Amino acid sequence: MPAAPITPDDIHRAADTIRGSVHRTPTFSCRSLGPGQHLKAELFQRTGSFKARGALNKLRSLTPDEHRQGVIGVSAGNHAQALAWAAAAEDVDALVVMWEGTSAAKIDATLGYGASLDLEAAGPGEAFARLHELQEQTGRTFVHPFDDPVVIAGAGTVGLEILEDVPGVETVVVACGGGGLVSGIAAACVPAGVRVVAVEPEGANALALGLAAGEPVSLTPATIADALTAPFAGRLPIQLCSQLEVEVMLVSDEEIREAFRFLYSRAKLAAEPGAAAAVAAVLGGRIEGENVVSVVSGGNVSPDVASAILAWR
Repeated sequence: MPAAPITPDDIHRAADTIRGSVHRTPTFSCRSLGPGQHLKAELFQRTGSFKARGALNKLRSLTPDEHRQGVIGVSAGNHAQALAWAAAAEDVDALVVMWEGTSAAKIDATLGYGASLDLEAAGPGEAFARLHELQEQTGRTFVHPFDDPVVIAGAGTVGLEILEDVPGVETVVVACGGGGLVSGIAAACVPAGVRVVAVEPEGANALALGLAAGEPVSLTPATIADALTAPFAGRLPIQLCSQLEVEVMLVSDEEIREAFRFLYSRAKLAAEPGAAAAVAAVLGGRIEGENVVSVVSGGNVSPDVASAILAWR
């Protein structure tokens, strides 16, 4: 197998860089899911998702000139909030490109952390074009939400914590949008002999398409899991997931709703729909093994979406 472009050493360095500034989130057993099942509660992370890890790691890698020039990002919400928070913490000016239909709660939170927003794009595909236009105009450093080795290494620190907290873990199950989290966790965990499974919504299967093609494939996402609506999987995540033999499973929106309700009622976790995707695969009986960790990757869900899912019958 060729050497992976991100190694456990890279992820250990990221852990050293961000230690003390992000939370070490809990991993606990969940007997309601079955024997040997665990949940990694990354929804308790700063800004409500794992994204804070990669954003802070990236901002702490900036040169003095990049620091002065500011940063720019593109996101449906979780990376936006994380980048805004990290920029405020590091005293860097941040501009975030979002798009029409983005969760109002995530827009408000991003503004609350102090970032400026651009909402000119009609959807996620157009948002990347808008970002490159603004980057050329402003000279800001692009902090990619999922296709940057420094961001991915930061996300991979989730995997280090799982290895430490669940001795003998066999399988880690991770919801996937653009592929940054699952590829970072794979880079940390697969060399330790752990199987990693990426779970995507049926209507937003960017990683599955990218792995089949060997390169990013554009799509128009259609899913209740707004955190998983990347318009393509990153080139680096595709490479990592291919080399590290990450498996991909698809779940329906109804399975995501069921997992969302399970997490709320049985595990007492107010997760967002995208973060319930990993648990959806476990609830569906698709994950074999007796020492399994499902990553609950975020909790930024608006009250109207949460109440509608909880009331669904």
